[in-house]
Amino acid sequence: MSAVVNDSFVRRPPDVLRPYVESYVGYHFSGFAPGEHMGLPSRHLTFIVAFDAPLELTRLPDGSHRTERFDTLVGGLHTTPAVIRHDGNQHGIQLQVTPEGSRALFRMPAGELASTVVTLDELWGRLAAELYERLASAEDWPARFRALDGVLLRVLSTTMDLPSGARPEAAEAFRRLAELHGLVDVATLADELGWSRRHLTSRFSAEYGVGPKALARVLRFERARWMLVQNDQPSLARVAAECGYADQAHMTREWHALAGSSPSAWLADEQLPFVQDLDAPDGGG
Repeated sequence: MSAVVNDSFVRRPPDVLRPYVESYVGYHFSGFAPGEHMGLPSRHLTFIVAFDAPLELTRLPDGSHRTERFDTLVGGLHTTPAVIRHDGNQHGIQLQVTPEGSRALFRMPAGELASTVVTLDELWGRLAAELYERLASAEDWPARFRALDGVLLRVLSTTMDLPSGARPEAAEAFRRLAELHGLVDVATLADELGWSRRHLTSRFSAEYGVGPKALARVLRFERARWMLVQNDQPSLARVAAECGYADQAHMTREWHALAGSSPSAWLADEQLPFVQDLDAPDGGG
């Protein structure tokens, strides 16, 4: 087996982009054993540019089992894991795109991308090929990040004067859920906004493609995942309690639904470094 390469590079985008893209993560892993890697639910849309070889998905975020390959992809919010098959090597850039960023960068609400994966050219046309070529040919990671800044700022300049179309109440509900890591019930949230629970669920689902209850599940799971990979290695019982699960068995059931395995099995099975956790500024706390 060749020498193992385990490199990752994290960068925050310029201030004007921060409401739309939380971070860039460049990664280069090679020399690992071939296997499968999980793309897990989170509060972010996924935007990936893959170098060297296409990213190969064998299970899509909607739960369907079929193989598709992507040099570039954008995936919406989802509540089941995607499965990525790899040969022990992964090389690319992943962006954490906020739901607000879907309207700003792709001219559509996040709900239109929910539980789907599309190629970037479906959203950007020829600009997608330009971005890919500029990133793939750049001499180092700082140059790639500068190129990414430039292209995203160009896209943003064409959409900044457009009305967002998002109801502020739905955006505030998303913000509150994320701020509280999903530890608020939908009825309480609806009361805070002055909406009925039914109306909140309807408007929220239309904007984001998942309801507030489903997002709360994802946020609790996201925080649990973040806690489990910390150096102090908290017990499963502690993680379950702090993340709002009734007990450890409840957390395990939720992990099977959202990650396809128990927390312990996920920690044992993942061989490649987990890109979603290389930068998780909002996952803990």
